[in-house]
Amino acid sequence: MTIQREASLQPYNTFGIDAQASLLAEFRSVEELRELLRNPEVKDLPKLILGGGSNILFTQNVEAAVLLNRIKGISQTEEPDGKHVLVTSGSGETWHDLVLYTLEHDLGGIENLSLIPGTVGAAPLQNIGAYGVELKDTFVSLEALEIATGEVVSFNHDQCGFGYRESVFKKEAKGKYIVTSVTLRLTKEHTFNTSYGAIQDTLAKQQVKELSLKAISEAVCHIRRSKLPDPAKIGNAGSFFKNPEIPQALFEILRAQYPGIPGYPVSPETVKVPAGWLIEQCGWKGKILGKHGVHKDQALVLVNYGGAAGNDVKALAYEIIHSVEEKFGITLTPEVNII
Repeated sequence: MTIQREASLQPYNTFGIDAQASLLAEFRSVEELRELLRNPEVKDLPKLILGGGSNILFTQNVEAAVLLNRIKGISQTEEPDGKHVLVTSGSGETWHDLVLYTLEHDLGGIENLSLIPGTVGAAPLQNIGAYGVELKDTFVSLEALEIATGEVVSFNHDQCGFGYRESVFKKEAKGKYIVTSVTLRLTKEHTFNTSYGAIQDTLAKQQVKELSLKAISEAVCHIRRSKLPDPAKIGNAGSFFKNPEIPQALFEILRAQYPGIPGYPVSPETVKVPAGWLIEQCGWKGKILGKHGVHKDQALVLVNYGGAAGNDVKALAYEIIHSVEEKFGITLTPEVNII
């Protein structure tokens, strides 16, 4: 187990921001993690756990021990009803690798979440979601190591307090636990979710005659690749902002002013509005500001063209928030963790 001092975090975040960590180490098991937390150099420093680094923006050097989660392994147990399977994954597995595992074993439930970047351990923290599906729909439980005691504790569905891109781990439990494994309940008998028009259109273009888990996954991957830039080529963290949920009354007022505004009912009183549409209407799409900017194809994605400082990207984000608020009276919230 190697501990690096004053280590660059540039290879470990998809934005490609060059920040330094006081200490950097990786762990491949719960015991290695415990050993790290007992280490005198690590013990007294704040801790930051990184998986894929795909949902983080560094705006300064990190005066902390940055611990890279590399806990691997996927297993499954069939339930007595013969219709469901419990799949447990190490938290350091790449999320899409877990999706591929479920496709290989013909287990349904997370195919709409294909190609979401990051690791399995990060998925419940922000209740990842896409194309009509959220992690909470299949989530059963997780195990997490409590930093203060070194004990592994279990959290069930209710204890995780899932919301829209939210969980207890972003609120009162923030910084207190390190997720070590996640268990999902998946189906052997499939119900396909093709409610999003983009999925239906893509399946039609691909001339899919018979729906399958793999067909839906491939359609989702095609959509994501066409909309989102590859972080290996252009630094980014995917969707930078959450899609705001606004009162139905405000939506009706805005629709009278802007007849083209899209909205998706969340409840009888609430409507979700695409943040990308709001940002585009404010003229930000494709805007380049030196080494950073807004992606030309997707206004929801802020990008680092190479050599940008994290603070520059943060400043751009807050300029966008201000302009959307001024034009529409809606306050956008970053989905990306800003450090």
